[in-house]
Parts: sequence; structure tokens; C-alpha cells
Amino acid sequence: MASILKSLKLLADATRIRILLLLEHESLSVVELQEILGMGQSRISTQLSALRQEELVASSRSGKNNIYTITAPTALMEVARQAAVEIPETDSDTASLKHILRKRRDKARAYFDSLAGNFGKNYVPGRSWKSLGEALIKVLNYRVVADLGAGEGTLSQLLAQSAEKVIAVDNSKKMVELGQRLAVTNELPNLHYRLGDIESVPISDGSVDLAILSQALHHAHRPERALAEAFRILQPGGKLMILDLLQHNFEKARDHYADVWLGFSEVELAEMMEHAGFIKIHTTIVDREEQSPHFQTLLATAEKPN
Repeated sequence: MASILKSLKLLADATRIRILLLLEHESLSVVELQEILGMGQSRISTQLSALRQEELVASSRSGKNNIYTITAPTALMEVARQAAVEIPETDSDTASLKHILRKRRDKARAYFDSLAGNFGKNYVPGRSWKSLGEALIKVLNYRVVADLGAGEGTLSQLLAQSAEKVIAVDNSKKMVELGQRLAVTNELPNLHYRLGDIESVPISDGSVDLAILSQALHHAHRPERALAEAFRILQPGGKLMILDLLQHNFEKARDHYADVWLGFSEVELAEMMEHAGFIKIHTTIVDREEQSPHFQTLLATAEKPN
């Protein structure tokens, strides 16, 4: 039987209370707890070990992961819930848990994860992510597309081959001028470049079917503002697509690439999108570079409510 005094002593730590409250709602792995709490594996494992020793949680093996389940008595959990009122992070924990569970239910995510795991292991002439990406972009059926933070507009030029109109926005005058020249050279009269910032987009409200932020959001000083702007310019039912870096620790990126943010976690990005008003939010990791620092690419999609 667990010691009541030792159990109460464990509740003096805010992190342990947060873990118990999360496990009260759902059994979770260490990796999932890391993502929700934004803490390192070592710290979380230490706390789980202490909780398990006092029989407040139990673990079971599922593949490569240990899954932790609540076993604390009801009376002790009532004390934990009362103490949680003093812990400001519990509200964000609940939102993050919601995102984790949504990811679990996403069968399409599981399918594409397995596909991505096998794709590219064997060489097939003519098959590459670049060729598939270009082919898919050309069959996208969107009337008006906004490429926010477009740079010289490589993606915009691909989109312009199928969309009725593409608006490429960038805050660099030289980039905009280069993009305009390329649009003329490549005979793309439906591709329009505008000088502007992704946090203050020069596009009218509700006038776009698809908004794209491709490796642009981590350059924004206020990414939540950029997402709010994307929401504003989309028509009801319009789609948002984000390609960005998964959160990393390569500090030199700030100097080398003028990055403001060192990427985003899936939970963090999903929460910002939800706060901006988006629904049907999905995130997944679609690529990991082989060379150091092994940047990973995060894909997120969402929709503006009708």
C-alpha cells in the first residue's frame, strides 16, 4: 500500500501534479508527456519513477514505448485537483492533451507516416519528393492562393500553373522585383507580387481560398499575428497550409538564416492555429535532413470555419 505521507509529499511538486492530472484523463507515453509539458525526457522520467515507486502510476510496454496509467486513489487526486488551481500551466496542458489525442485519432496521419517511412528506401528512377510535390501542386484546384513570405516565388510559380490567381507577398523589395521578372519570363500573368509583411498582409479580407506559409513563420516576430492575418484573408472554408521547422536547438540559425524562432513544436503550432480561429487542425513531421543539425520539417494544415 502506498504511504499517505509520502504521496502527499509528492504532491508538493507542480510537475508531478500536472503529470497526474494528465494521466487521470488519458494514459500517455513519455514522448507524449514531453510534447505536452515541454520538458526533457530525463526530467519527466525521474518524476514518473517517483510516482510509480509510491504506486500512484503504473506502466506497461507498448512497442518501444512505456505507457503510463493513473493508479492514485480518488481522495489523493481530489487533493491534486485542488492544488492545480495554483498551477497556471494546467490550462495549456489540457489544450495540449486535446491535440495529442486528436493526432492519435488521425488515421490519415498514421497512413502517411508509414508511407513516409518506406518511401525512398529503394531507388526508383524518376521518383522523388520534388517530382511528386510538383505534380501534386499542378493539380491543386484553388481559385485564389496567397503565398505568404514567398521569397523569389519558386512555390508561387508552381501554384500559378493551376490556380486562377496567386498573390506572392514578401517584405524584401529585391525579392519582389526578382519574382515579378520571373513571372514575366515564365509567362505567368496570373502571378502577382506584393511588397508586404506576413504580420500585416496587403490582401483584402476573405478573398483567398488557400494561404501558404512555407518556411516563413519562424521569421515572424509575432507568429500568432501572422496566423491571425492568414485567417483574416481566407474566405470561410478556406485552407491554411504551413511548412516550417520542427523545434530545434541550433542557435546559429539566428545568425546564419535570420531566424527569429528556432522552429515550433507540433503542440505549440497547433495551439496558435486554434487560438487564431482555425479548425480541422492536423500536424505531422514530413522530413528529416540527414546532415547535421538534422532539421526536421513540420507540416500543418487547417481550415477557416464556414
